[in-house]
Amino acid sequence: MTLAFFLDEDAMRNSLLRELRARGIDVTTAHEAGMVRASDEEQLEAATLQSRVLFSFNVADFCRLHDEWLRVGKSHAGAVLAHQWRRYSIGTQLRGLLRLASQRSAAQMRERLEFLSDWI
Repeated sequence: MTLAFFLDEDAMRNSLLRELRARGIDVTTAHEAGMVRASDEEQLEAATLQSRVLFSFNVADFCRLHDEWLRVGKSHAGAVLAHQWRRYSIGTQLRGLLRLASQRSAAQMRERLEFLSDWI
């Protein structure tokens, strides 16, 4: 099964959304899912319920959640994190997410945390 993505509030740029969809990637945003201003945990839960890999620039909080969930045996559909200070262009984000989607299946991403910088 190919990857589907959930872009949280920090990552939901219209141009990235449009470019991913133009390339056949199944993607939704926190806005489209009615999750704007939801907690990070609620967003990870929503992404997981939809079998979507969460994409965010909120590295600290999602690293913490990933560790907490694994510690208590709670699974998630995966996460891709990007450091805000790197100031990735939309093109760079797009290339990284497309590369990840071409090399990892949804099953391979379960309970996995990846960094965008490893895919560009």
